[in-house]
Amino acid sequence: MAQFIRIYEENPNPREIDKVVKILKNGGLIIYPTDTVYGLGCDIKNTKALERVARIKNVKLEKANFSFICEDLSNLSDYVKQIDTTTFKILKRALPGPYTFILPGAKTLPSVFKKKKTVGIRVPNNNIALEIVKQLGNPIISTSIRDEDEILEYTTDPELILEKWDNLVDLVIDGGYGDNEASTVIDLSEEAPLIVREGKGSLEIF
Repeated sequence: MAQFIRIYEENPNPREIDKVVKILKNGGLIIYPTDTVYGLGCDIKNTKALERVARIKNVKLEKANFSFICEDLSNLSDYVKQIDTTTFKILKRALPGPYTFILPGAKTLPSVFKKKKTVGIRVPNNNIALEIVKQLGNPIISTSIRDEDEILEYTTDPELILEKWDNLVDLVIDGGYGDNEASTVIDLSEEAPLIVREGKGSLEIF
């Protein structure tokens, strides 16, 4: 049975955030709100938790394309190779926001991701997600929770999410209704930016 915690985005309660962080540090899986759809996440440093997420998504961990949810751009060098000024300006302009940027992976990636040439980086414009990552002290890996329903691809109601994921995760955060549009994915690993998926984020800023 998953815990169900209400956290308000305007002013996330530090005690509730602390509960979430403890669960993550103990290898727990959480479902949490972002500025797009609700995400399934775990501590990037906990291999057992990463394996659980991969099993749920039915993918091999080393081949999984999970996003790294970061608090800001300050620790980017831990996960991505040195980026040029143009790329950094794009990131600064777009983040925090509803974008996932694909960047060349660094040699310092956690061992399970060592073979990955690229990683997806997100800094969502959502105080709950950012506070969790800030208190944890490192990114969480994330993947959106999709539905088999072809008409409604993403569940937006936290109570319905809890119903569906109750036996798979340790905690569901009720951060209000989520969006049903995923992030815009932009590949910045090559010379010219490439739009991989058009989602919530506007392309005009590029």
